[in-house]
Amino acid sequence: MKQTIFKTKLVPLLAISSCYILFLLGYFEILIGTFIVLIASLIEYKKEIFKSLGLQKKRFKIKSLFIIAPLVSGCLFLLYYFVLVPGVTYITGKAMDFSAFDSFNGNLSATLGLLIFIWISAAFGEEILFRGYFMKQFIKFFGKNRTSLLINIILFGVIFGWIHSYQGITGQIITGIAGVLFAIIFYIRKYDLWFNIAVHGFFDTIALVFIYYGWY
Repeated sequence: MKQTIFKTKLVPLLAISSCYILFLLGYFEILIGTFIVLIASLIEYKKEIFKSLGLQKKRFKIKSLFIIAPLVSGCLFLLYYFVLVPGVTYITGKAMDFSAFDSFNGNLSATLGLLIFIWISAAFGEEILFRGYFMKQFIKFFGKNRTSLLINIILFGVIFGWIHSYQGITGQIITGIAGVLFAIIFYIRKYDLWFNIAVHGFFDTIALVFIYYGWY
């Protein structure tokens, strides 16, 4: 009984608390957080670690990941670029801070390096951390009723925006909304993390093209 409580209650709480403390101390990185939750999942689920996160082999389908996911990403980016960015910018009166990406404008080699990094860190890392682990642990602790689901989606959407503070208040709000949309997709797709990773990765790839050409 004690071992079960340790695996299913204490380990997840320690993992989530560790990520939060590291963020407050300024040492948090997505890949560090991903590593922490992977270790926690391994302790709790052992051989079922990937299934517990939503990475099921049967859900890895070419049509879903390389046709549907890019189309969804394109639609999300249109919403982001033509609605969210101008809309939130108008409300806050402040433009998104993209200064962290200035060095990639017109720099092909650096952009290609960043492309690899964002697929590892953002697509895989953020989706494993926020959707695969945080969202599913919240469901485990608080259930699947509508109120719980609503809080789950909004809470981790807010936190998702919070960790993108380097983009300024406008960037945080927009990224938070994006986090909510990714969470909704995760729920609609019945916790298929492969699909979320693909959507997130292709979305960021489109964004990176815009950064390279200076269209932001």
